[in-house]
Amino acid sequence: MAIEKIGRNPVEQDVYTDEMLLNMGPQHPSTHGVLRLLLRTDGEIVLEATPHIGYLHRCAEKIGEKVTARQFIPYTDRLDYLASMNMNLGWALAVEKLLGLEVSKKTQHLRVIMCELNRIASHLVAACTYGLDLGSFTPFVWAFREREKIVNLFESVCGARLTYSYLTVGGVTADLPNGWLGECEGFLDQFNRSVDELHALLTSNAIFIRRTAGIGVLSPEMAIAYGCTGPVLRGSGVDWDLRRDGDPWYTQMYDGYEFDIIAETNGRYPNYQDYPPIPSVAVLGDCWHRFYVRMLEVMQSIRIIRQAMDRYSSADGEVGGPVKIKEKLAKGQVYLETEAPKGQMGFMVVGNGTAIPWRTRIRSSSFCNLSVTSELCRGCLIGDMPAVVGSLDIVLGEIDR
Repeated sequence: MAIEKIGRNPVEQDVYTDEMLLNMGPQHPSTHGVLRLLLRTDGEIVLEATPHIGYLHRCAEKIGEKVTARQFIPYTDRLDYLASMNMNLGWALAVEKLLGLEVSKKTQHLRVIMCELNRIASHLVAACTYGLDLGSFTPFVWAFREREKIVNLFESVCGARLTYSYLTVGGVTADLPNGWLGECEGFLDQFNRSVDELHALLTSNAIFIRRTAGIGVLSPEMAIAYGCTGPVLRGSGVDWDLRRDGDPWYTQMYDGYEFDIIAETNGRYPNYQDYPPIPSVAVLGDCWHRFYVRMLEVMQSIRIIRQAMDRYSSADGEVGGPVKIKEKLAKGQVYLETEAPKGQMGFMVVGNGTAIPWRTRIRSSSFCNLSVTSELCRGCLIGDMPAVVGSLDIVLGEIDR
C-alpha cells in the first residue's frame, strides 16, 4: 500500500509489480554468441535466467563418426574457435592414446608453446570483450592489438589466423620457420607492459570493480557440483588444473615445467605482490575474481612459453609430422581431458578396428560453466546480467558442437 498525493488530498492506492519474461539474445552483443537467455523478472530483479542453446549446432560429434581421425582435426578448430590450437591438441592426444603413439620431446615442447600462446590470445579476448560489455572500449582495442601479434606468429607457422589445424595426430603439420623463436621472444618481452596497462584500465578501475565485485558469487561447492572448470572454478578458490592434475598422457607435456596454479589461498594469489591488490569489496567467486584469474594466468603462460622455447631449442631429435594412420584404429575406448583456456575439454574416441571412429563424443567446458548461470543470476539486477555472463567466458561453438 502506498500513498500518493493528488492535489491537497492524499489518496491510497495499491502499488505492486508483476513478473515479466524477457529475451536476452540471441542477437544481444553481451551474450557472447548466439545464446538466448530467457529472463523471468520482477521489476529490475532477475528471478530466473534460463539459457537456450542450439543456434550454432553443427553435428560435430556425428561428423567425427564419418571421417578419419586426421580428417576431423579441422572440425575441432571450430569448437572453441578462439583457442583452436588447444582444441587440436585435445583430439590429437585422445587419438594418439588410443593408438599408443608417443611423440618426441621436441614435439611436446612445440605443442606447449602453441597452446600457451593460444591461451594468452583467448584470455585477451575474454578480458577485452568483458570490458566492452561493461562500457569500456579502450581495453578492447589494446588487447586486440596484442592478440594480433600472436595471430601473426601463428600465421607464419601454418598460414592461418583463426582455425589452424596445426597440431595433429602424430605431431604438427610443419616445424617452426627460421627466426620464429626470436620473433616470439620479442613479443613476450614487450607484452608484460601491455598486461600492466590492462590492469590499470580494468583490474584496478573503480567503476569496473563496482560493476564486478560481489556480483555473481559462485561458491567452491556450487562450482564443483555444476562441473565448472578452468578459470571459473579457480576463480572460486579451487586449486585444480589438468596441466598438473590430469591424465598422465597429457601432463607429461608439462613435466618439469615451473608454473603456479592461479587460485586464491588464504586471501592471496601466487606472487600476489607482483599484481594489483584484491579490492576489499571483492568476494571470492565473484565476477571480479574470475576476471582476475585470467589476467594472472596470462603471466603464467608467458613463464611456461619461455621454458618451452629453451627446451625446444635444446631437445634432441626432430619434430614429428602428421601420421597418415593407414593402420586401423584399435578396438577400444579412450577419453582424455585437457586444460583448455575456458576449462576442461574432453574427447572420447571409440575404435572398432576401422580407420573411422565408431563413436566420437566431446565434453564442452563452456557448456558446464554456462549451466550455473541461473544460480548466479538469481536475485541480481538486469543491468548485472552482462557482467555475470561475460565473466564465464563462454563460446557457443563448443557448447552447441
